Amino acid sequence: MGELILSRKEIFSSLEEAVKSRGSVMDNGILKVDSFLNHQIDPLLMKSAGELIADFFRSFGVTKVLTAESSGIAPALMAASSLGTQLVFARKRRPITMQRYLSESAPSHTKGGIVELNISLDYLGSEDRVIIVDDFLASGKTIEALARLSNKTGASLVGFAAIIEKTFEEGRSLLEKFGVPVLGIVRISSLDPLSFVENEI
Repeated sequence: MGELILSRKEIFSSLEEAVKSRGSVMDNGILKVDSFLNHQIDPLLMKSAGELIADFFRSFGVTKVLTAESSGIAPALMAASSLGTQLVFARKRRPITMQRYLSESAPSHTKGGIVELNISLDYLGSEDRVIIVDDFLASGKTIEALARLSNKTGASLVGFAAIIEKTFEEGRSLLEKFGVPVLGIVRISSLDPLSFVENEI
């Protein structure tokens, strides 16, 4: 809808600085960023990230932004708002009100076990052009499951975006088979020591 208030470089830098100063590395390769991204939310950071995602995909004719509950909702909502479109999030527990739906499953590294993702056919279909937005791109399994769900509805998948990409887990290679752009804003090449890949976008 509008121009970027901050430059792409400024947004990359502010998010990278948040990871450095407010994040921490836990055992089992988990990066804890729940102080600003997936428990407590920093609205200004998410607004900037959403604007960057929207700017990147503005020419793609996006009609829906898709994510999974719950940690993907904040950045996806901000991207949808900036694009002037609707947000749809896959539900992990299907409510009784969801009558016409499709499901996919994916392993969860942070929660352990398998999560089920459910989407109502009332809100996603063949007329839609979809980008998938999530907080993390790591193994790529959850985002891939969302992509399979989107394709099942008949929607046209046009891109992926994540706030943080752990490049060493190679999730990007899993998504490249869909033949659409993959945007990782903060790209991390190592957790020990914490190292970043310069983003050339």
